[in-house]
Amino acid sequence: MGKIRRTLALSAFAVSALSSQVRAETLVVNSYGGPYEALIRKTIIEPFEARTGIDVVYDAVGSASQDYAKIKATKGRPGFDVVVMTASQSLQGCQDGVLAKLDATSIPNLARLSPRISATAGPCGAVHEIQYMSLLYRKDKIATPPASWSALASDDLKGKIILPTFQNIMAIYLVQMFSLMNGGGLVDDLDPGFKAMSEVARRSVGFEQSSAILESYIKDGTVWAMPFWNGRAQLLVDSGLPVDYVRPKEGTIPLIATLNIPSGAEHKDAAAKFIDFFLEKENQEAWVRAYEVGSARMDIDLPADIKARQITSEADLNSLILPDLTIMSERLSKWAEQWERDVVANAN
Repeated sequence: MGKIRRTLALSAFAVSALSSQVRAETLVVNSYGGPYEALIRKTIIEPFEARTGIDVVYDAVGSASQDYAKIKATKGRPGFDVVVMTASQSLQGCQDGVLAKLDATSIPNLARLSPRISATAGPCGAVHEIQYMSLLYRKDKIATPPASWSALASDDLKGKIILPTFQNIMAIYLVQMFSLMNGGGLVDDLDPGFKAMSEVARRSVGFEQSSAILESYIKDGTVWAMPFWNGRAQLLVDSGLPVDYVRPKEGTIPLIATLNIPSGAEHKDAAAKFIDFFLEKENQEAWVRAYEVGSARMDIDLPADIKARQITSEADLNSLILPDLTIMSERLSKWAEQWERDVVANAN
């Protein structure tokens, strides 16, 4: 009987230890659904699980802004361990104390990222991809590729463009670009940008927030041109649609995407391993090829056609316009009111 008791006790201990190990090796990653989910599962998550034995639970609920609101409301305990957001939310989360600060001790590949781009995301964000606001257009409707953002204000495109709502960061980026083009500033004196955008709004068919809805307009030919993130624009090109995109001559502002760990995440060690894995050279190369975006690693090897269109070098980074995201976050509510007053009110 003593031997049986000892055996049962050891078995119970083994089951308990195994159960604890399984729980410790589970990671909840919050990000986007749709094509993004399929790509990240195949390119990053499955190879990560195979190498580490960590089981990844994928949570595709919410936009970046909704995810951040959940993180803030729960004081850093939203129920997921890694979240994909933007540099703006990364900075805000650090300031609010609901995102964990990251360092190269637990995430060595952070040291491989461009210091200039890393600085824009602050100490709580690991930049895993870079997109930029491009000008997407229908090749079957516009014979000559538009060279300037001013094409959106052309009478030739009246009733053939759509604009983002202010809840989509592209809206204020457009205002900033038109501000610079008309003698205004990037974060100060945006009045020239709002005035120019009021003229653009008169030519638009309306406003939409989500990328999925925005792209539906150009897919069915309702609109012929619109601002769009270049990664998603490239996916549309690859799908065979008669579309293409350009980086206008005045330049553009990037969308800097980050991986973040909520301050109260349950599996911080596994989260750090996941982020470091995502930032490895070969995995950054795989992600850039799969999602067709840019990278903050300047040492990755890519085909010439990808390099020609994505942000993959210091020269590419230097060509981007980088507004102060901290100042922007302080002024967004004021700008939102001006957008409604000066832009939306003038739309058809």
